[in-house]
Amino acid sequence: MVKPVRAADIVEIVYDEERWRFFKELRTRALELMEVMVKQGFDPIVYGSVARGDVGKDSDVDVFVPHVVPSYKIELALHEAKLEPMNREIVMATPWQLPKAHIYIEEDRLVTFPLVKPKRLEVEFYYFGGAASSEQVKRAVRVPGVDKRLMLVEPTPRGHVESPVMGKEAEAAKRVGVGLDIVRERVQVLTRRGDVGRTGIFIQRALMPNENFEEVFKRLVQSHSEMKVRLKEQLP
Repeated sequence: MVKPVRAADIVEIVYDEERWRFFKELRTRALELMEVMVKQGFDPIVYGSVARGDVGKDSDVDVFVPHVVPSYKIELALHEAKLEPMNREIVMATPWQLPKAHIYIEEDRLVTFPLVKPKRLEVEFYYFGGAASSEQVKRAVRVPGVDKRLMLVEPTPRGHVESPVMGKEAEAAKRVGVGLDIVRERVQVLTRRGDVGRTGIFIQRALMPNENFEEVFKRLVQSHSEMKVRLKEQLP
């Protein structure tokens, strides 16, 4: 498990040719999915290391649509682009957090979209880690963001500069372009996770080929009373 860094020097990391090649490859795979979403009128982002540029062997290509859309539109668009899913699932980390649909094209490449209207902090979660639009991906623009170590990663022509977030939350919020409240929340969550470890996922439900995201989600809500308080006014 990656643990938060509580204190560290500000350092510059210089990328080698292999890392630049891998970054370009992941961006190409991300753009293929993003262009499918853009053609449908959606505004996808890719987030995390693929947006920041500090990619590694464990980097996933996760394209996120930050608003509620009918799942059939996304699935039809992927089908028409000959991008058939290997797995579909509904994930909810806790009863109070955003329920999301995952469509995996490969094990390390997926489309994610919310099943109810996300709250501001739930969208800013993605921008906290660094989020790039399709246009930024096309132009090979890298964006600042915070990694799982709670290190602020800021791109440079040669690689990136990284610095600790803890104790400099307001500065990190400004650099990344998010509210201070999401930075403080992520610091609290990630430091607690580093101390006690992961506590599991509330729901991770794989869908059968003939099942629909919205219908399965409604059944999940009916069978989990904890979900109803937040979601009762937001169900489609």
